Amino acid sequence: MTSVRPDRGDSVPDPRVARARYRRILRFAAWNLAVTWWYELLLPRIGLTRVAERTRSKRMQRFARRFHVLAVDLGGLMIKVGQFMSSRLDVLPPEITKELEGLQDEVPAVPFELIKQLAEAELGMPLSRAFSWVDENPVAAASLGQAHRARLAPLDARDTGLSGVVIKVQRPGIDSIVEVDLAALRRVGGWLSHVRLVYSRVDAPALVEEFAVTSLEEIDYLHEAGSSVRFAAEFADDPRVSVPEIVWERTTRRVLTLEDVTAIKITDAAALTAAGIDPATVAPVFAAVMFDQLFTDGFFHADPHPGNIFVTPLPASADGSTGGLPWRLTFIDFGMMGEVGASTRSGLRKMLIAAASRDGKGLVEAAREVGVLLPTADTSELERAMTHLFARFGGMGFAELREVDPREFREFAVEFGDVVRSLPFQLPENFLLVIRAMSLTSGVCSALDPAFNLWDSVEPYAQQLIREERGNVVQDVGAQALSNLQLAWGLPKRLDSLITRADEGTLGFRSPELEKRVGRLERSVGRIVSAVLFGALLVAGAVVRADDVVFGTVLMIASAVPLLHALFAGRRAR
Repeated sequence: MTSVRPDRGDSVPDPRVARARYRRILRFAAWNLAVTWWYELLLPRIGLTRVAERTRSKRMQRFARRFHVLAVDLGGLMIKVGQFMSSRLDVLPPEITKELEGLQDEVPAVPFELIKQLAEAELGMPLSRAFSWVDENPVAAASLGQAHRARLAPLDARDTGLSGVVIKVQRPGIDSIVEVDLAALRRVGGWLSHVRLVYSRVDAPALVEEFAVTSLEEIDYLHEAGSSVRFAAEFADDPRVSVPEIVWERTTRRVLTLEDVTAIKITDAAALTAAGIDPATVAPVFAAVMFDQLFTDGFFHADPHPGNIFVTPLPASADGSTGGLPWRLTFIDFGMMGEVGASTRSGLRKMLIAAASRDGKGLVEAAREVGVLLPTADTSELERAMTHLFARFGGMGFAELREVDPREFREFAVEFGDVVRSLPFQLPENFLLVIRAMSLTSGVCSALDPAFNLWDSVEPYAQQLIREERGNVVQDVGAQALSNLQLAWGLPKRLDSLITRADEGTLGFRSPELEKRVGRLERSVGRIVSAVLFGALLVAGAVVRADDVVFGTVLMIASAVPLLHALFAGRRAR
């Protein structure tokens, strides 16, 4: 059970407290930026690179410990910043990520009396009237809110079909806390926008604004409830996923009441095993569900850490079977959701396909399409680096990568590090949440199965995407060919009508040369249409032939007819 002690800054929106909080965040950022500048930029320039390298690990640990203390003491968005850093296994050293992992659950709880006062003010009635019972001990204490189990009053239980629920209540004073934290983060983002190493790769102020939008949505529980309903609709016909129902009559902007779906925490291997569920079988299903959200639906859970995912065992039928998986994944906490536009989703799909195909050049091109690389970037050396990377490390799981000699990684970094650092990278809108979701997904899967290889889930999914993309291409080519055929079929009739109207004088003028010119126009257009039909049939045949050799060959042979017409029709008429 979480210890109950008030967070020092969450419940007192005093101007003096707010100013002190703001200054404390800025002092921490300024000091650590100065230390980083001294060791990573100045010392190497005066020939003391070894000093910087020798002290780097301890400096990272010291920074992480200090930020951990700052985040737990201040709460608010500092916890969210720490959670984000703890999930960035791809860019941050383990000295930082390991130290900040505890921020996922380590948040002091607010005394129940303060939670009760806020909930009653929001609902407009005493809790004893809104609910038949409320547990004063929180089931979860998060950085922005706190959850308590409860039972609905008999009338509400009859209307909703629910009994056990969870009440999620904002931490008192969190609106003011978020306002102060965002002001401080915007100031730090402004500082970073003047650091060449940062502004050449990313628009720091824009990232802060994206973080601000997400944070403000998180403290609007009506928005979270709407996201939950949308997510449930996306997976309505998917037996792998379930979502708690919302009790709208007991939900406001600061209070959210939802079905109690508490089950086995997804990374609780002992509890899964005790329930007869092999943790290793959960990992690929979870990865596939997250891939569907990111690459197919475009609306995804951006905070899939272990506390937000349950594994819910299903009851067996009379014959002892469950008709499929004997369990399902239950998602909760839809405050942080991401949405990927159609063009970005197409680029992400191409990145996934290229990664599964070990196609370094394709991966770089997809990254450019997504917007991670500026259009003007010269990527020839990066393509070579990616090809080398796939050749040596492609297909390895995390367990296998741990066994690789660290000197090989260092050699790769020495050879290609300058290439990567010199390229103009940028993070497009919403990409921060995509990276967070993928990082957490990878971490959860590795916790379920240390030998889990993400490539095993990527490859079949990528093959499915390739089949879908091929089908889309065939449909597009077929539609274009049909359109061309319709045009060719109707064109002679339209030209004949034009000649008839000219003969009848309905065009308002007559010319002895008109029929001859229209005849030449008809023959020219006919040849153009034949050329287009030839290209359409040839391309369609080449695409279809990969799946249907006979039909594809027929289309390619048939393309010779319009080709002959295009080549010889004009000569015959002269």
